[in-house]
Amino acid sequence: MNRVAIVTGAGAGLGRAEALALARDGAAVVVNDVADTDVVDEIEAAGGKALLVKGDVGERETADALVAAALEHFGGLHVVVNNAGVLRDRMIFSMSDEEWDTVLRVHLRGHFLLSRNATAHWRQQSKVEGRQVYARIVNTASEAFLFGSAGQPNYAAAKAGIAALTVATARGCARYGVRANAICPRARTAMTAGTFGDAPEGPDPLSVDHVAPFVAHLASPEAEPVNGQVFVVHGGKVALVRPPSLERTWDLADLPELPGWFAGRDRMFASQELL
Repeated sequence: MNRVAIVTGAGAGLGRAEALALARDGAAVVVNDVADTDVVDEIEAAGGKALLVKGDVGERETADALVAAALEHFGGLHVVVNNAGVLRDRMIFSMSDEEWDTVLRVHLRGHFLLSRNATAHWRQQSKVEGRQVYARIVNTASEAFLFGSAGQPNYAAAKAGIAALTVATARGCARYGVRANAICPRARTAMTAGTFGDAPEGPDPLSVDHVAPFVAHLASPEAEPVNGQVFVVHGGKVALVRPPSLERTWDLADLPELPGWFAGRDRMFASQELL
């Protein structure tokens, strides 16, 4: 089938690699970024179809324009890859309102706006056609939400929200044919340069090229059974994240036993000296 995909933050890094991978699989790609990019030219030079829609994903107008471009320019919408993001790193006690709001707006609100518009279209399409439609969402979370990055409380919170949004989208829209999953990529990009540093000589296990093929797979017909899942992806490996589960319970009368359960279990926080 002739699929149409939207990829946000596709001007460089992971989003660019994802757009190219989807195009290689035959999808027409609506490319989004806040600035001009040559990725459209690269896709078209290889015989593919692409269109650039510039805009901030945290703005409703951008989500509207992206879905409209897919439908009007390419005649449909089948895949959404929410990738765009920014960083405003700071310890929580030093973080400004603006630094918090900016990261939550671009990451979490950006994922919501485009997902809301896409699923509204797919729901209506499913009702009109009387059947499930072909619809895939791939969201971009991060292991920061699992480990609680100390200098990124805004980013960690946004990525936790994205993981929850993904599962809620999967549960709420599966009946219409929507499959929504999230990836936690370990990828060396301009945004993660402060975390991962410079690339090594030779093969790079953190290359975006190790992540993009999995995104293309989640967008494919073969991944139809996969829904509401979170994956860690890097270095040619894909790891499924187990959902949170109940570990044990206490009666209120037994609460004095609770501290002993944690004593010596994880001293990472208690062992740090106060500055």
